Amino acid sequence: DPSYIDADGVLTDPEPWVGIAHATLSLPAATVTWTSTNDGQTGDFSQYMDLVVVVYCKTDGAGAYEYCKLYVNNRTGANDYFYQHLTGDGTTVSAYADDTSNLGGFWYPPGTGGSHEANAFGACVYHMLDVNSGKYKSGTHMAGSYGATNDQVEHHTWMTYTQAPVTEIDLNAGGSSFVAGSTFSLFGVLPRMVTA
Repeated sequence: DPSYIDADGVLTDPEPWVGIAHATLSLPAATVTWTSTNDGQTGDFSQYMDLVVVVYCKTDGAGAYEYCKLYVNNRTGANDYFYQHLTGDGTTVSAYADDTSNLGGFWYPPGTGGSHEANAFGACVYHMLDVNSGKYKSGTHMAGSYGATNDQVEHHTWMTYTQAPVTEIDLNAGGSSFVAGSTFSLFGVLPRMVTA
């Protein structure tokens, strides 16, 4: 049984976040994938309201910054996502949007180029909302990353045009690979089912 259900089948954990999966890379990898276990256990996405992904990564791409893209249910087509994206580096702010995107939920972790420190990693927290509803799936994320000339923060909201429940999450390095030491954690957010 999941840790929040006791031997008698009673829900005991008042905390709504449940750790589902974690990966720390020992070798570079282009993609990290999680799929629902569909077995009623901790890894079964169908029991959660929301899913949260925490990423700490760098890529081996040659640019100052590269991509980290989150895809839902292996949806990577040219018109699969709509997004609004806001960035700021302490000097300038930029905003842009696209309703015909194949970038998924994206942000810009450091690559190997640019003027940042060699060991600079970026960090991001994704929050995917109402993942088992019949609505189009949507999410938001905040990231600390690297821009064209400076470190920057990013706020990104996105929606993908599918009403299907979320059963797969892919984190993709956009043509490069996440370096060793990059970490990825997946949490499920339960509806509040016990008295606090």
